[in-house]
Amino acid sequence: MPFFASHWISLCLCVSVAGGNVLGVPLPEHQLIARIRRAAGKSRAVIAGVGDDAAILRPPAGHELLVTTDLSLEGVHFRREWHPPESVGHRVLARGLSDIAAMGGEPIAAFLSLAVPAETPQKWMDGFLAGFTRLARRFRVPLAGGDTGENPEGIVADIVVVGSVPRGKALLRSGARAGDGIYVTGELGRAAAVLHRLEGGGFVVKADGRGRPSLPRAKDLAPHFFPEPRLQTGRRLRGLASSAIDVSDGLSTDLAHICEESGVAAVIHEHSIPRGVSFTGSSLHFALHGGEDYELLFTAPPRARVPARLGGVRVTRIGQVLPPGRAKSPLLYLADSHGQRKPLVPAGWQHFGK
Repeated sequence: MPFFASHWISLCLCVSVAGGNVLGVPLPEHQLIARIRRAAGKSRAVIAGVGDDAAILRPPAGHELLVTTDLSLEGVHFRREWHPPESVGHRVLARGLSDIAAMGGEPIAAFLSLAVPAETPQKWMDGFLAGFTRLARRFRVPLAGGDTGENPEGIVADIVVVGSVPRGKALLRSGARAGDGIYVTGELGRAAAVLHRLEGGGFVVKADGRGRPSLPRAKDLAPHFFPEPRLQTGRRLRGLASSAIDVSDGLSTDLAHICEESGVAAVIHEHSIPRGVSFTGSSLHFALHGGEDYELLFTAPPRARVPARLGGVRVTRIGQVLPPGRAKSPLLYLADSHGQRKPLVPAGWQHFGK
């Protein structure tokens, strides 16, 4: 993920957007940037942002910087016929904020790269920015950089979020130890269940008065269309968790990441996994492998007192960290209600997979 090194400035400062109004007439670039600048927000940590060649950030004293980047691709992470533009904007920022939460950090500033086809309606752009900035205001994250461009192949959004964490307090994937408990926040599988039903035509996606996709405003749909970054919970995990990750690719895949980085194995108990509505009855499959929950998965030492709620979110113990097995032995096991274990193959999302 952090591949930028010497190219950091050029990657951070690109909000690539080339939009048009509802008639397809392109909005002049300087007008679009002016709109973005008005919506950017302010922060004491951002000395200079939109309007200069590079941003100047001031991290809090005694803190270390966190930097994360995440791509959202039309046709892969969202579809315009399914996702209202407000949802797309929200989801783009939520992905970056969730990474900061998983490290126990505080967001300082966001940088957005957004490339769109020239015929994209300006109302779609306005909706995207509305969803993005609404979430940004909630967590007081200013948009500190931007550039514009055009991509005839479809919409591409790249979010970069810079955060901070007290020196030496960042939550890593490599801290899990044998005997630690395994915990997860919230419920798993809701986002994947909604996506599965969308793919199967189970939701009737109607157009609103502006010709945009409109879906029922149901609580069960929110985890997919408007996921909630667990920033407050992540802060509370500093000094409590031994390792952490956000559940973006699926519980099985993300727990395997912790095991690989920590050099351990793990067992999770089927009956303990908090599952959301599935719409299809396959709630365990979606909870294990679905992804895009953006809940926090973490481990904690045996003597740690992990509360039932953290940052206003339910916390559930779902398993235990095991010593590393023999070479080529499974990293993960799933235990049934009788305690019988079977190997659990990670089957969450991965790019370039079959």
